[in-house]
Amino acid sequence: MAGADASRETAVNGPPPKPQSFRQPVRVGLRFPRAARLLRHADFERVYEQGQRHFARHMTFFFLPGAASEARVGFTVGRVLGGAVERNRIKRRLREATRLQSQRLETVADVVVNPKKSVLHAEFTEITQEVGHAFEVISGKLRNRGRRV
Repeated sequence: MAGADASRETAVNGPPPKPQSFRQPVRVGLRFPRAARLLRHADFERVYEQGQRHFARHMTFFFLPGAASEARVGFTVGRVLGGAVERNRIKRRLREATRLQSQRLETVADVVVNPKKSVLHAEFTEITQEVGHAFEVISGKLRNRGRRV
């Protein structure tokens, strides 16, 4: 008879409350916008084939003056760096470091970040500093390239 009491109580009081989600609300201003990401395979290939490289301790940056209206950044994290969980963690950390340092990339460029195995054990502050320094170097190289003409 407990089932009958429960259904009668539900009918009187309405449906039971929905459990609250533990997720934090997404802050729109803190996202890495889609327009700032390099997404198409053809764009990655173009940067690899026609672009320049900058080598850093934990990653290699490939860059090319951009055809878009703003700088775009893409990430390639190969299987050699681990399973899907490790690769996704690396990508999340790189996206956040890029978002925090994006103001240091002063020119419109397409940039592909290719992490090395050492990024697995690097502190986030070290990754962030390395991304920022690389963006400054890339901006300087692209500015100087325009002056040589």
